[in-house]
Amino acid sequence: MQTGQIGNKTDRMSKVNPEQKARSQLINRILGKKSHTDDASATVTVRSKPRSSIPEAWTRFDQYPGYEKMLVSRAAADRLGLRNPFFISHDGAVGARTRIEGREYLNFSSYNYLGLNGHAIVNQAAKEAIDHYGSSASASRLVAGERPVQRELEQALAGLYEVEDCIVFVSGHATNISTIGTLFGPKDLVVHDSLIHNSVLEGIKLSGAARRSFPHNDSTALDAMLAEVRSRFERVLIIVEGHYSMDGDIPDLSALIDIKRRHGCFLMVDEAHSLGVLGKTGKGLHEHFNIAGKAVDIWMGTLSKTLAGCGGYIAGERALVEHLKYAAPGFVYSVGIAPPLAAAALAALKLMLKEPERVSRLQENGQLFLEMAKKNGFNTGSSQGFAIIPAIAGSSFKATKLSNKLFEHGINV
Repeated sequence: MQTGQIGNKTDRMSKVNPEQKARSQLINRILGKKSHTDDASATVTVRSKPRSSIPEAWTRFDQYPGYEKMLVSRAAADRLGLRNPFFISHDGAVGARTRIEGREYLNFSSYNYLGLNGHAIVNQAAKEAIDHYGSSASASRLVAGERPVQRELEQALAGLYEVEDCIVFVSGHATNISTIGTLFGPKDLVVHDSLIHNSVLEGIKLSGAARRSFPHNDSTALDAMLAEVRSRFERVLIIVEGHYSMDGDIPDLSALIDIKRRHGCFLMVDEAHSLGVLGKTGKGLHEHFNIAGKAVDIWMGTLSKTLAGCGGYIAGERALVEHLKYAAPGFVYSVGIAPPLAAAALAALKLMLKEPERVSRLQENGQLFLEMAKKNGFNTGSSQGFAIIPAIAGSSFKATKLSNKLFEHGINV
């Protein structure tokens, strides 16, 4: 009987995934606990002492502080019985509804604002581009040439803002990094909203420019800051988002244009979440305020949300665009946007302008959701109800628990 029990225990232990076992041991070490297998491992594992004085932790990925911190958070979630809400696998095109492991869910975890991802016309444009150009541009546009569909997309985007030209990058995140890093340097200053996107912060680091932040959507504080520090720098860039991706509010564009003119600055607006969302026909922040696109120096946006593709763009005067085309590392040293993605984004842009009722329906739905959320006691922060409405839970634990509960009821959020 005893032998049989030992044998069963050994069989069970032999079935443990080695990766899970190693991860468990690492988590226990981080938490200061000793696992049952530590002593046994010590008797069979012999590590020679490094000849140099370099700590072993500096040569191992599994001992990176950031990785260890992630494992602790994951272990804590496991012990609290929380399902990991990240990297969920979807079975098909994601829109207002989605399928996960064969079950249909109401989906609030998508930026497919106008429902154009998976639209028959958008899909057909991408398929025709594959048949004509293949699936990739295969090289940098600078040295290997362009495809007409790439320039057609850029010209259509420039027309949207009524500016001279546009350049499309293969990544929205890289668009901000490469643009800011190319245009500004150590003698310059970049001033940004305190809630600006990570890509802007990374671009400022690359540029070497000085950095200042002003309180969220506080144009008075921005004005006062520039009055104090503007004279210390050569070029100064002000960066805001057209529609803040976590808070759902928008900046006062008129006030920002006035400030940038009086202080001799450039103004850049990140339209990742405002294109297709703001304005009567979805043209974004300038249409919302009825202001000419040329009043803003740099328009930035992404193709991956409203426009059902992938990539980013910069629109503005021709000198700006030509400079980036020959100098921005994220464009010069990167493959050009894939023709099927360019074709899909162009088709989506045309559909957005042809069917403005999509934009008005989105705005109506956003206002209804905000109204009902407030009525039911949710903290929606400063959201203005266009397409992004946060339900502020107050902690990561509460947010994850709410996400888990909603998931059980067929809602992915």
